[in-house]
This record gives sequence, structure tokens and C-alpha cells, in this order.
Amino acid sequence: MITPQLIEPRTIAVIGASQDVTKPGGKVLHNILAGSFGGRVVGVNPKVSSVQGVECVPDVKDLPQVDLAILAIPARFCPPTIEVLVKEKGTKGIIVFSAGFSEMGTEGKALEKQMADLANEAGATLIGPNCIGVMTPYHQSVFTTPVPVLTHKGCDFISGSGATAVFIMESALSKGLSFSSVYSVGNAAQTGVEDVLEHLDVTFDPATSSHTLLLYIESISKPARFLKHARSLVQKGCRIAAIKSGTSSDGGRAAASHTGAMLNSNVAVDALFRKAGVVRCYSREELATVGAVLQHPVLTGKNMAVITHAGGPAVMLTDALSNGGMSVPPIPEDKTRTLLSELFDGSSVANPIDILATGTAEQLSKVIDTCEKDLDMIDGMVVIFGSPGLFDVSDAYDVIREQQKKCKKPIYAVLPSVINAKAGMESFIAQGGILFEEEVALAQAICKVYQTPKPAAIEEMALPQAAEIRNLINGKSGMLGTADMLRLLDLTGITRPQERLVTTESDALEAAKSIGYPVAMKVVGLAHKSDAGGVILNVQTDAAVQESFAQLMRIPGAEGVQVSQMESGVEVLIGVKKEGEFGHLITCGLGGIFVEVMKDIQCTLAPLSREEALKMIHSLKSYPIIRGIRGKQGINDEVIVDTLCKVSGLLAAAPEIEEMDINPLMGRGDRLSAVDVVIRLSDEQK
Repeated sequence: MITPQLIEPRTIAVIGASQDVTKPGGKVLHNILAGSFGGRVVGVNPKVSSVQGVECVPDVKDLPQVDLAILAIPARFCPPTIEVLVKEKGTKGIIVFSAGFSEMGTEGKALEKQMADLANEAGATLIGPNCIGVMTPYHQSVFTTPVPVLTHKGCDFISGSGATAVFIMESALSKGLSFSSVYSVGNAAQTGVEDVLEHLDVTFDPATSSHTLLLYIESISKPARFLKHARSLVQKGCRIAAIKSGTSSDGGRAAASHTGAMLNSNVAVDALFRKAGVVRCYSREELATVGAVLQHPVLTGKNMAVITHAGGPAVMLTDALSNGGMSVPPIPEDKTRTLLSELFDGSSVANPIDILATGTAEQLSKVIDTCEKDLDMIDGMVVIFGSPGLFDVSDAYDVIREQQKKCKKPIYAVLPSVINAKAGMESFIAQGGILFEEEVALAQAICKVYQTPKPAAIEEMALPQAAEIRNLINGKSGMLGTADMLRLLDLTGITRPQERLVTTESDALEAAKSIGYPVAMKVVGLAHKSDAGGVILNVQTDAAVQESFAQLMRIPGAEGVQVSQMESGVEVLIGVKKEGEFGHLITCGLGGIFVEVMKDIQCTLAPLSREEALKMIHSLKSYPIIRGIRGKQGINDEVIVDTLCKVSGLLAAAPEIEEMDINPLMGRGDRLSAVDVVIRLSDEQK
């Protein structure tokens, strides 16, 4: 919960106020006084009665009623100070700069919990500890710089790291990106990224709230809450970009299935962001660049016009846009004949539109006008305009800014002359413009933003056999037996071939004759059957059944043999892995023994909608194979979609499933049959 007193306090107390602006208690006081805060500021310092012209009291008990308190004191003094503030001074907003808490071990973690408990009991918001503070349009309570002018038209920014927040702001401000609020949550003893996200969602006003949100996240402790509020904000018109650090794969972790071996927390973060409609970034510079793109009008199509007076950057930009899935289409001659006559000889209007190094600001304006008004096939423009150092280009920058204000199509300005046109670039930013210094980084950001999907619909299939599923798995843990796994497939409504489990040679012969040759024979009792040579296909005679049965039963760990109807067709896989608090990851891809080599899979988080399932299938590089190529019949999309949704329904009925691998499913046309399955439940039933 974010209290109003944290956002718009009437009184602010700085505990540990200092005259020295190189100390947190001095710098934050300086920033508050130099900023937009119009209320009362009081300091706490036992040695002086005034700091930076502000009244000081010797002890926190001597304070008046305080809305927001900022603590810049040693860690051990923070809990008793907060206790006085929330119990005696009515304080509902608390920012703790101090370090020395959970990052220092058990004792520090206990202090952190004590502070959070006090804040929770009082209904107060605690930010930190180990943070740089909070900035809103009403106060700038941070001990760092830069301190930007905050405007509701800027972007909101939430960071799990104070220093990283500073570095990202520096990069963003150099591009002209503006800010509406900044929250550094630090150790997040009480208030984390998800809590601030919820506040921004609940208080969102289309007329006054920021429509851009940047996130630097070190920990997602409540993924479901993150999904709910990020998704809601995006649906309301807010655009979100985020970095999630600390997600490198632990390649040594053991898994019971091929799916489990391929999935990890990084895949889960990808799936979470995709489901919420969040643009994922991987570096500070990329986040700042994507944030700058997001503060332009929404790009409604992928056709871009490249406008330049320098051929090389235009070619590099065109390559980057095209390689990223955008288009720089040729412009019909009849649309640009008049325009070409108004440019210098040697200019080109084919796209890229090159007005030459001698091109004027007036010519640049005419090109932009043409792209905006006459070229319906163009969805957005990138203008590259630098200076060779021969003449001033400020008039061209003024033209770009004026056109940005009046054009409906987004215009992205690449202004690369950081020395020759420094003054013009600063003027461009001062006018409210946003610029990019490097065209390829911009192109990559545009592509990433355009290709990030809208939030997926949330659907949950309720299986009619949910009660029977519960009865089957209750009391069980670990790897399910083959009979139970096959029964779960039946209860889920997933088609499978005729098959029988046998433990004797005579039963194997009887099963093969009953099912009809040819048959497949698989060892029972092993998770990775193929790896152990435990799968024999196209068994066509009684003698072959006898030989195969003996061979399979000699495999260490064999408990029996599964004799199955032979299936044919395209092989696909559907897998599941439970990834901590993220819940179940559902994946699909081309099946069979090469899945771990190709790694052509698509993932999403359960529950899975039909829309998501269809997107997963269509996003596979191997989709043409699944659909059918070179005269070979493929599998109808709806059959795979239906099976994926049934798996999602099974997970809702049986959340104890830790891993599940249906590989392969073999299909042709409207038939998709589960040939093999591995299911592992959590080791302890809850």
C-alpha cells in the first residue's frame, strides 16, 4: 500500500539532517529545499538548531506531527526511530536510506523485519532500506543527482537498485526523456516493485497519469501480482519496459524431463513479461532507448521512412530495421515526383530519402510533410540529421521538433553530432524533444517495442473430470507410475494410442496380437527411455516381440514393458515445469529426440488461453513442418491448441504437478496422440 503522505506530504522530517551536502542527510535536505516541495521541513540533529536554514530538533521525540520521515542514520537506530514516528507523530510515509540490513546477514535482516512490522501495524508505507529515495512532482526526497524536473507527461520509473536508477536516469535525460516519478525500493523490506506497480495501476487516470513506465527489477517475489497490475496498466494505455537482472540459467540443475532441462527462471521472466505486454530489455542503455521510443506516438504499422542527409547511417538504419522485422518500403514515383523537383539535384526519394549534405531545413520540412500527408503506406519516420562542422543545423532541429508536435505519425530524431551540434541538441531537448545518438540502437528499440505483443487474455479451462483427477493424485508424490500417468491423460481428454502394460513375455505377445502389428515397445520405470535404449519401434512379428521384450527387461530399472499401437505423422511436444512463484510454464515445439538440440520451443505461463496457444504454435520456426510441407500432411492448428488448453486445465486441477513431458505427440490432420508421457508431482503434498 502506498499512502498519500508518501506521494504528497505536507511535512517532511529529515532524521540525520546535515550541513554537509556530500552526506545523504545533507544532500537530501538540499534537494528537498531546491525542489518543488512547498510544505514544512524539519531536521533532526542533536548538535545544531538549524541546518541549511531549516529548523532542527535534537531528538525525534521533539518533532511535530510528520507526514513523511527520511532516515539517514545508522541501521541500529532505525527501528526505535520508526516506532516513535508511527506511534507518536502520525507518520505514514518512511524512507530509509541507511544500509546494513538484510544485505549484511541475520542481524540486519531482523532489524529490517522489525521496521516492516512497525510500518504495517501503523498502516504506513516504508521505502527501503538501502535506497536513494523517492521523487514525485510534489517533493524530491533523494540524496543523489540528477534531480530532473518532474512532470505528469514524463515516465514513471521504479528501480530495485539506487545506483542503477541514477545511471539509467542519466542516460535517459541525455536523450531528453522526462520523468513523472522515481521510486527506489532498495531492499524492499515492506514495499517492492509490485506494490508501487499496484499503486500506479489503482490510481491511473488517463488524463493525468504517466503513460510510460520503466522498471529495473532485481527480484519478482509476487509474479501473479506483477502480472495483474502490469497487464492492467498496459490495457489502460500505459506502455511498460523492464529489465529483470539475475536470471542466468543454472545449467547443472537436474530435471526429470527434457522440458524441465530447458526451462528456467529466465524463461519464466520472458513468459511473464510477454503475458503482461511488457517490453523486455537487457541493459541500462537499452532501457533508456526503449523508454525514449515509448514516449513517441504509438507506431501503428511496420513501414518506416528513413529521411537523411547522410547516406551511411541511413543504410545502417535500414539494415537494422529490416533485420528486426520492420520495413523500409520503396515509395512509388508518382507520390514523390513533386517532392523530388523541390530538392537539390542528386537527391533521392526512393526510401531512404536522401536530401544530401547540402539539404536545407526547408527541404527537410517538405519531406516530412510529404511522408505525413501524402504517403499512406508510411507509418513512422526516422530523421537522421547531423553536422559536418561547416554550418549550423539548429534550424533543421527546430523543424524536426515542430513537425513532431503536429504530426500524427511518430518521428524519431537521430542527432549524431554530439560535438559539432552540441548546442543545437541541447536546444532540441530544452524544447521538449527526445533524441537518439545512434541509429542502430534506435532501430533495435523500435523493432522490440513494435513486436512486443499485447497482453494475452486470461482464460482457465475447467476440466469436467477435475474431481477424478484429484482422487487419482491425492497422497501421491514424486514420479507417477505409468498406469497413473496414462489415466491422467485419459481424464484430461488427451488422445493416446491403444497400449497395454505387461510384465511377462506371454502377456507381451497377447498384447501385440490384440492391438495389431506393427507395435511399439517401451520400457516402463525410466523417465528418459530413449537415452537408455528403451524404445523399440515397428515391431512386426511374434519373434520380434519376444526378442524386444527380453532386451527391454534387461535395462537397469525396468519394471515392465508398454506395448503400444504404432502412431505416425508429425511429432510435437507439450511440456510443463513449475518455476517457483511464477507457477507453471507450458511449452510446445517440434517433438522427438532432437528437441534439446534444436531448442525450438515457445513458452507461456498457465493458465493458457486459446489465443496464446495459437500464437505459440505460429511463433515456432518449425511451424511449417508442423503444418505440413512437401505434400506431407501436417497437424491442424486447432488440435494442438485444444491439447495445450487441456494441459492448462489439468494444471488447474492438479497444481502439484512439478514437471510433465508429453513427447512425442504424433499427429496428422485432426488426430494428435500422446505416444509417451512423464509426470512428476511435488515431493511433498501440501
